[in-house]
Amino acid sequence: MLITFVALYMIVSVAVGLYAARKVHSSSDYVVAGRSLPLYITMATVFATWFGSETVLGISSTFIDEGLGGIIADPFGAGMCLILVGLFFAKPLYRMKLLTISDFYKRRYGRPTELAVSIFICISYLGWVSAQIVALGLVFNIVTHDAISQDLGMVLGLAIVLFYTFFGGMFSVAMTDFMQMTIILIGMGIVAYFISNEVGGAGAVINHAVEQNKFSGFWPELTLSGVLTFIAAWVTMGFGSIPQQDVFQRVMSAKDEKTAVRGSVLGGSFYILFAFVPIFLGYSALMIDPETTAKLMEEDSQQILPTMILNHTPIWVQVMFFGALLSAIMSTASGTLLAPSVVFAENIVKSLLPHMTDKKLLHLIRGTVVGFSGLVLVYAFNSERDIFSMVEDAYKITLAGAFVPLAAGVYWKRANTAGATLSIIFGVGTWLLMEKFSPEGDGICPPQLAGLLAATFGMILGGYIGKPAGTEQHHQFHHGEKAS
Repeated sequence: MLITFVALYMIVSVAVGLYAARKVHSSSDYVVAGRSLPLYITMATVFATWFGSETVLGISSTFIDEGLGGIIADPFGAGMCLILVGLFFAKPLYRMKLLTISDFYKRRYGRPTELAVSIFICISYLGWVSAQIVALGLVFNIVTHDAISQDLGMVLGLAIVLFYTFFGGMFSVAMTDFMQMTIILIGMGIVAYFISNEVGGAGAVINHAVEQNKFSGFWPELTLSGVLTFIAAWVTMGFGSIPQQDVFQRVMSAKDEKTAVRGSVLGGSFYILFAFVPIFLGYSALMIDPETTAKLMEEDSQQILPTMILNHTPIWVQVMFFGALLSAIMSTASGTLLAPSVVFAENIVKSLLPHMTDKKLLHLIRGTVVGFSGLVLVYAFNSERDIFSMVEDAYKITLAGAFVPLAAGVYWKRANTAGATLSIIFGVGTWLLMEKFSPEGDGICPPQLAGLLAATFGMILGGYIGKPAGTEQHHQFHHGEKAS
């Protein structure tokens, strides 16, 4: 029954995605859904930005191992990113009517900056999308009891997500996100209610976690190293994922700027709250079957939650759980597959072909979606890192190389091309050097935080020694108005 349900769910997802694809008539339709989404769909698709494999499989197992202090980056940092986007970036960027986040860097700082940031963004998505594909392969392998290998499951899962994303772009992503979020809320809620009865209620789970000091490690030790590590955990995803295309395209798909702001803030806030549902389920597994959980912590911690569901719940609960899990993974995978493909086509290739029509650009983006899918599959096959680490590491390069030029470009009148250039060189250079000679955990300051500080210094230095931005140019970008 479980296998039949999974097959039917895949068919329905593809059908919804293809139905939504009928609305695609231009590159703007494909990338930002024609800027037409109402609040409830905007909120759903923003929520789906992060609620993927790492939330269900990664965060839950990390909490068992490290407690609350191990999950600062996600969900807290990730949710904070969406809230900050809504409060400080959604309105000015929406008014500029941009197709991609990299278009901002082109208008504000010029072609070289646009190209550098676009490359960083595309690279960062390899690990991010691969994490979702690895998780899809894992789920197919588990629900078929090894009839489908994890490698074959990865290929199958990617093919399904690619199929409806290829045709429908952001319209398909948004419509499937809404359907999948509904399934996530219902499925995870029912499973949590069932499991809570098995372990004596939510209070019993919380009390057990408190007794095991799982909530005591949130705040850092009052040492320089401890404080800097704590800050780095917050800003890696909290700041590093702000200049990302998947976040941008979901927020910019709203029907107006107020919807963009509200959808982002509500989606981010709800994400932080609902992320504790899989954490609750994962910790319940430790109480229900401590021996198996301890064994899986050593072998493959990502299988803790699925194994508990298969071994200790009736079939109808399994259907609800794996339906919600597949929804979470697919909703994240589709958006993150589309995002780098759009940036590559619009901001790297299109400039080399200045007379490209909108129709040809649409074909180029779709072709890039297919090409990037191939790269993702190769990366996923050759990666040995866990899902949580793959996601967290994806945003270090954009934290060091893209966040400061974006924030300064919107809010600092002295931000200029020289500042952006120095910010990128100092930020990425410092991060790479420290990753090589003083990787995270070995030094006082985590490499990505050192890169952020160096990027800030570079922007300030360039802002004062470089050619000032003109008053008219600053007015255009600071207030989010479209350049002529």
